[in-house]
Amino acid sequence: MDKVKFILIGAGGRGTTYVSEGQKHCPEMELVAVADPNPIRRNYIKEKFGLGDECCYETGEAILELPKMADVAIIATQDKNHCRIALKAIELGYHLLLEKPIAPTPEECLAIEEAANAKGVQVLVCHVLRYTPFFTTIRKIIDDGKIGKIKNIIHVEAVGDLHYSHSYVRGDWHKTAEASPMILAKSCHDIDIIQWLLNERCTKVQSFGSLTYFCESNRPDGAPEFCVQGCPHEAECPYSAIKLYRHRQVAWFARHATKIHNPTEEDIEKLIHETNYGKCVFGSCGNDVVDQQVVNMEFESGATASFTMSAFNQGGRRIRIMGTEGELEGRMGSDTITVYNFITRKSEQISIKDSVADESIEGGHGGGDLGIVRALCQIMTGTYTGKAYADITTSVENHLITFAAEKSRLTDKVMPMDCYRDSICKIGE
Repeated sequence: MDKVKFILIGAGGRGTTYVSEGQKHCPEMELVAVADPNPIRRNYIKEKFGLGDECCYETGEAILELPKMADVAIIATQDKNHCRIALKAIELGYHLLLEKPIAPTPEECLAIEEAANAKGVQVLVCHVLRYTPFFTTIRKIIDDGKIGKIKNIIHVEAVGDLHYSHSYVRGDWHKTAEASPMILAKSCHDIDIIQWLLNERCTKVQSFGSLTYFCESNRPDGAPEFCVQGCPHEAECPYSAIKLYRHRQVAWFARHATKIHNPTEEDIEKLIHETNYGKCVFGSCGNDVVDQQVVNMEFESGATASFTMSAFNQGGRRIRIMGTEGELEGRMGSDTITVYNFITRKSEQISIKDSVADESIEGGHGGGDLGIVRALCQIMTGTYTGKAYADITTSVENHLITFAAEKSRLTDKVMPMDCYRDSICKIGE
């Protein structure tokens, strides 16, 4: 079997997941080098994949100063570092598996698209939802004509209050200027899914949303800066750092926050005493990203879509698609999708082949993490036959919808997509 050689740039949770899924399920995948500034994460990959010291680097820049050593570079660094690393990797001729978002600005996204198309390399953006059994089944239902022509989509990303508190109040994506807008950081692949299912270009975007709850105005009386400082509300607070991190209420939170795969109790105590992960979620973390947002979209045929992202829920995705001959309804994590037919006036339960119940990061995004790695290996070996693949131009186009949505939210205006695209291109000239 021909091997597809990979290098990994960024050995955090996402990067480690992709190479681990490949190691378990894709025998053609071979990891030949890793780059990460964190020695603990770097050594974890070194030992897991049997790499020599000469195959381990502190930075993406260091590994990309060398001649091309693999077919594919996985780029899973922080969002703000994507562009410069991706451009250098493309220049060397690497194909890319690029963690979403592509980059935190539309100009950088367009720069990566232009470079990739000029060099003739594949850039597969990690829109992992496309590769889940749930959404591939929905796409087949649509392609089979079971609901006719789509007229309206209602899609909900229930982020989950605990996940939101961890990643978007305390975590790396809590400030727009340091990462990217919430609609881009968390939901760019939801917007991508809507466009993929409709298979049309978006023509207009409108958005509303704000930070309404996780802020100083809702801070309980007497709550200190850190939860461990004797907060009188700690016992009943669902966001207590003591519960979430010291007591490991959500297992992957501690690993992600400490950036250590197997953190010790000492690591956890340092985390909750000295970092944002130990602070009160109501005003102590400096967070400014929205905790709820709605995006309304119109497409070429006149079809419309409404997307809701909200922190105020247990978590999970739900979708309802209304067509000219029926409607479809599904919840990611279930093993069936309901299709109602206008002629028979009956509902049909369609089984999701190889359904995966857990759509969380810990659960591999409902099978999407494995799905995208497997698809990439098949693309590299010329054996891919699926419909989920999106080239870099499609991914950038769908990213622009999220950027336009954020501009609409901030300016309280409807954004015609053609005008928005033109404005970005003029800035880049």
